[in-house]
Amino acid sequence: MSNIFVYCEVENGKIADVSLELLTKGRSLAQQLGCKLEALLLGHELAALAQQPFLYGADVVHLADDKRLYPYLTLPHAAIVNALIRQEQPQIALMGATTIGRDLGPRVSSALHSGLTADCTSLEVGDHTENKTGKVYKNLLYQIRPAFGGNIIATIINPECRPQMATVREGVMKKEPLPAPKNGEVKKVDVSKILSDAHFVVKIIDRQMEERKIDVKSAGIIVSGGYGVGSRENFQLLHELAAVLGGEVGASRAAVDAGFTEHARQVGQTGVTVRPKLYIACGISGQIQHTAGMDQSAMVISINTDANAPINQVADYAITGDVCEVVGKMVKYYKQNSK
Repeated sequence: MSNIFVYCEVENGKIADVSLELLTKGRSLAQQLGCKLEALLLGHELAALAQQPFLYGADVVHLADDKRLYPYLTLPHAAIVNALIRQEQPQIALMGATTIGRDLGPRVSSALHSGLTADCTSLEVGDHTENKTGKVYKNLLYQIRPAFGGNIIATIINPECRPQMATVREGVMKKEPLPAPKNGEVKKVDVSKILSDAHFVVKIIDRQMEERKIDVKSAGIIVSGGYGVGSRENFQLLHELAAVLGGEVGASRAAVDAGFTEHARQVGQTGVTVRPKLYIACGISGQIQHTAGMDQSAMVISINTDANAPINQVADYAITGDVCEVVGKMVKYYKQNSK
């Protein structure tokens, strides 16, 4: 049976977290389908990274190591991925829904006429029966993502074309290394047989990367505010609480649209997906657009004046009251008890 491909992004000498998350999920899918998991690793000076995919379940690593492949350029990376897919005929190909994945995925799927589901939040394997013909398709990839502004969760399938391609949002899947190291096979890709000068018509003259100043995705504790916080000034209370707890401040789309805080803090379908140990939702109603990005949190505490707010359905503890008053008391008493 044809295998599962995961394209692994490389930046600053590291494999991106979203790629390791996809390897973890790919490992589970491969076990269900009884096939192998294969990683595509493209870049330069990759010797130190070549074994890492095996820690997350890969059986094979296709290694394309060439100084012209880093930093990322669309044409050479797309040519190599297309060539490997045509050669190996995988049934599934996965990429992160990042800047690179959103550039590379559509180009590859277009060249292969395979179709692509973007920004998935879940992947499962299952069967499908075509209502018109009664034809049964076994072991299809269910590509699951929010649709229509997050008002529904759509399950998309690709019965006929291969590979079944999807890009997956960062943070929606767990990154879990194997409990014991795994031996795998490294297959070196002969780049010279695939690439030509035409693939390098675009050249990078200067490249500057600004480090992310706000990193909500990696925070273990998130104090998140919604439109119910009331103002940009009131958001400072959330910053105070986050500071004493050693966490980060997040926000709903409504709060960002109202100008209460920066877009980089937005959690949800159109922001980042998080899974912290503690998520404190302050003045957030809890529409699906937001909960889709935080419902995997280990513990959720909601603070809202509305006892029937939808956020309370996903909260472990619900506090009914004025956000500013409750958060102010939390800051006060936490400081007292920390002395």
